[in-house]
Amino acid sequence: MLALAFVAFCAFGVALVIVGANQADLSAALGLDLAASGMLAASLSLGIGAGVLVSGPLVDAVRRRPLFVGASAGAALALGAVSAEMGFPRALACLAALGFALGFYETLLNTLVAERYRERAARPLTFVHSGATLGAVLGAPAIAWLAAASHWVASFRASAAAFALLGLVGLALRFQGPSGVAAGRPGSGARGVSAAILPYAGVAACYVGVETAVTIFATPYARALGLPAERGVAAISAFWLGLLAGRLLFLLWRGPVDARLLLGAGLASAALLAAGVAAELRALELLVGALGLLLGLVFPVFVALTALRFPAARGTATGIVTGAGAAGGFVVPWLAGVVGDARGVADAFFSLAGWCLVLAGCALFALRLRAPQPDR
Repeated sequence: MLALAFVAFCAFGVALVIVGANQADLSAALGLDLAASGMLAASLSLGIGAGVLVSGPLVDAVRRRPLFVGASAGAALALGAVSAEMGFPRALACLAALGFALGFYETLLNTLVAERYRERAARPLTFVHSGATLGAVLGAPAIAWLAAASHWVASFRASAAAFALLGLVGLALRFQGPSGVAAGRPGSGARGVSAAILPYAGVAACYVGVETAVTIFATPYARALGLPAERGVAAISAFWLGLLAGRLLFLLWRGPVDARLLLGAGLASAALLAAGVAAELRALELLVGALGLLLGLVFPVFVALTALRFPAARGTATGIVTGAGAAGGFVVPWLAGVVGDARGVADAFFSLAGWCLVLAGCALFALRLRAPQPDR
């Protein structure tokens, strides 16, 4: 199951960067400004949010194989519906549908790993989420190569084929059945969740918002610095490579796994991003790569802490926090795009430091709630 989850998250990572890597071509084809470009990424995140919220109670209650196969097929269909002749509304609809499918199987895979490893889930989750970062790192240059060799639509077609193959593989595998108190009763998992989930949801919203905004605005920010668009695509890869490196380094961590890690990551990321943008650092790949390194552990840690805090409803709880993340992925890039259109893309990038500070504040709140901790 870990192997399937790793490969599935690789495809997930490619899907996360497909808009950012095609940003210049999509903007030219659809006539988009920065706010509208941000809306494309926001639509993907909104779809993910809807998918994880709907899937959470189902994952706790019903058979998992049909969910995985159906989600993979849905992602393939959404990607395959993208065309060069589409208008902006159709692009939004395709990306929202893609996000909905991704949200379904993200919640399923997070839950399967958390159920199997329980208190030891932080590191296995880090491993499988490294697949997402690896997919994003390799996906950005692969997408650029396909666009240069054929057409920007080719990357959507290739990704659709990958998700279709994942669905076929899922048909042949055995999935663990639901084991929570909600098993067999869709919707009852919500009773296992309390207000203690709020700080983890806040961390998720800030993290995914920053991740999405960096990916979508790396290319326009590179151009604002006087760099070619290719440097923006390289920066996307550098950011996700930093995330991958951060997650791999976290696998070596032998200290306690708690919200202090999230607090430190938020504070350090805010300081780095604010200083780099204020200094107009032209080594963009270095800046965003270091940012990714600092943020790399955030996603698997907040998922693991959430699953530990709500053991009777892991699918519902992880669905809620990843849904909050998707909401952040909608709001943050849209607001950054508005700032960029009004004040310039450098200010839009600078604004992301503020969201890193909010992330740190949510982590501090989680610490004060004295949630249970995973093992060392």
